[in-house]
Amino acid sequence: MLKHRGFPGRLPGTDFQFVIRRANVKEGATPLIARERYKDRRAPDRAADRGFMAALWTHFGEEPFERGNLDAGRLSWLFGREVVPAEEPFDPKSYEALLRIDLAKARVSFPEIFDDLDEEDDDDEPWDEEDED
Repeated sequence: MLKHRGFPGRLPGTDFQFVIRRANVKEGATPLIARERYKDRRAPDRAADRGFMAALWTHFGEEPFERGNLDAGRLSWLFGREVVPAEEPFDPKSYEALLRIDLAKARVSFPEIFDDLDEEDDDDEPWDEEDED
């Protein structure tokens, strides 16, 4: 099982886990499932989703990544929407399964994470000499 060095272990100041310490040798990896997120979820749960998505974006960006030691429970809240399989066939019970962020869906679900990205893109625009007046 690949351990993602530098990836946050949990949401700061909470017990919401982002990674696991060791592989489950007896039963194998917990399968990823798409969990339904209802609008009446508690604020701490929504904050954990937002924090995990921000960590995924910061650590991996748009590149495919191996599931490795990422927590299956936390991944399952995003799986099938913002985090999708990056390979066919996809094995939801494999630590080596490749995933990727669906940027279009992630921007809709977590706009506050990607607002900074949009602002950085605006800064890359060349200056018009006329604007300097």
